[in-house]
Amino acid sequence: MEIIPLASETLGVRSMAVVVKTADCTILVDPSIALAPKRYGLEPHKIEFARQKELWNNLREWAKKADIMTISHYHFDHHCPEEPGIYKNKKMLVKHPKENINKSQIRRSSKFKTALGDLPESVEFADGRIFEFGNTTMTFSEAVPHGTNTRLGYVVQLAIDDGKTTFLHTSDVEGPSLDSQYNFIMEHEPEILACDGPMTYLMYRYGLKAMEKSLANLISIIENTSIKTMMLEHHLTRDLKWREKMKTVFDAGEQQGCNVTTFAGYLGKEDDLLEARRKELYAEED
Repeated sequence: MEIIPLASETLGVRSMAVVVKTADCTILVDPSIALAPKRYGLEPHKIEFARQKELWNNLREWAKKADIMTISHYHFDHHCPEEPGIYKNKKMLVKHPKENINKSQIRRSSKFKTALGDLPESVEFADGRIFEFGNTTMTFSEAVPHGTNTRLGYVVQLAIDDGKTTFLHTSDVEGPSLDSQYNFIMEHEPEILACDGPMTYLMYRYGLKAMEKSLANLISIIENTSIKTMMLEHHLTRDLKWREKMKTVFDAGEQQGCNVTTFAGYLGKEDDLLEARRKELYAEED
């Protein structure tokens, strides 16, 4: 199995897009890229727009090679109705557009369906289902809350097992702080985990109890499974101080031989938190 992160906050945009290549198929998970419309009251900096364009060009190239595409939920950093061409002739496994979903995502999923038309080879609802492609098994969780509650809707997590390695993509669990999110990870015991960590940049909304539970769950995953690599990303890495807030997780990883890193780190790059640095980017122009 080969894991190739394509876009994320540590790569300068909002996304959790990643390619998973097995001997049987090439899977593109959550193929979309977005920018925060406002951060610190500021619109995206020109450097962010340039990075978005660069990463989109690379994502489109990978889309041509992909056999399967998955959509964990209908936020624009995880699906893109404005790029319907990338889904042409693909097998699509998507979050159910009408069940366990909020009103906003129902509207978006409907527009997405219209944009897709008959471009994909097939579209199947993935919630709670297992799909097999040769020796590659793709297991989707039941819909779990997007974060600590259902205000932002639901997502489906995805475990991919090629018989040798299990990779798990949590999508937007913001933690995991809930048992339903954590249990799916523990059930599949991935060697490689791409995890949307706690939303520390909005602690007033996220809450101390959720933070404590998230840290405990991440440490438990490290201590009680055979995980070798934990990539922490997305909501967590919108915080310039996220590393110091996750110190206990890094410590657990060091003790247990688990590499706690990011998409950028996995690729051998330095984290480039452009959104979190937006004030700094504008200040450098003065």
